[in-house]
Amino acid sequence: MPFEEQLLDALVSVPSWLATVVLSALPVSELRGAIPIAIGIYGIDPIDAYLLAIVGNMLPVIPLLLFLDPVSSFLRQFRIGDSFFTWLFTRTRQKHSQNMERYGTLALTLFVAIPLPVTGAWTGCAAAFVFGIKFRHAMMAIAAGVMISGIVVTLLTLAGMGAIDLLN
Repeated sequence: MPFEEQLLDALVSVPSWLATVVLSALPVSELRGAIPIAIGIYGIDPIDAYLLAIVGNMLPVIPLLLFLDPVSSFLRQFRIGDSFFTWLFTRTRQKHSQNMERYGTLALTLFVAIPLPVTGAWTGCAAAFVFGIKFRHAMMAIAAGVMISGIVVTLLTLAGMGAIDLLN
């Protein structure tokens, strides 16, 4: 059974509003997975689904932004941790530093706002950490990106459901 089905099975006994919040807080689904499930499977009103998903997607942001630095500092004490973070920082800065330097928090907002795999709040927190974006700026940029992404995903979900209804 695929992981997504296992996750939905695990949440079957949880109220649909709480399942939506939990799904949107997880790095594997975030709101990109939670909103279509909330609207299409749970039958939650699109505005409510959007709001629940925003709340859930933002839940891990504060702890991530606050604790990525201390956790990475602790892990860098070990050879494998130091190797990993050196590789991660070098690779990320080489690939993305020009855009981050040029566009700063706007780049972070747009990165989080694009509803594609490997973009979102969790990855946005990692990017803010790697590029040293201050907590307040990172928090605002990630929140704006999550809200934009939520609007896009909600509209795409409603359009997809409307297209399916037309075909039936």
